[in-house]
Amino acid sequence: MLAITIRFAVRPEWADRWLDLVAEFTEATRAEAGNLWFRWSRDVDDPGVFYLLEGHRDEAVEAHLRSPLVPKIQREWPAALLDTPRVLMATLPGDEWPELDLLPVAR
Repeated sequence: MLAITIRFAVRPEWADRWLDLVAEFTEATRAEAGNLWFRWSRDVDDPGVFYLLEGHRDEAVEAHLRSPLVPKIQREWPAALLDTPRVLMATLPGDEWPELDLLPVAR
């Protein structure tokens, strides 16, 4: 699977509207056959920073990048950003979240 984390620094006037701006793309991506997760998080120390956590099956990445919404977000999202988003990507084995052995929970 491809795991992606993207950091978005959003202009102050867009911070409270960011999730509305990205809602259409978020919903469409979550509906894609090879999408494992697509989740937004807001930085607790800097409310103008959002993180997008994505997981895609390897065979689905190209289809995701060919989404008809990509040209739209390339036009619309930059106006709400302070700078170019930063990205971390890694190919991981499997397509599930393994348990964290460091913090086992007795059941």
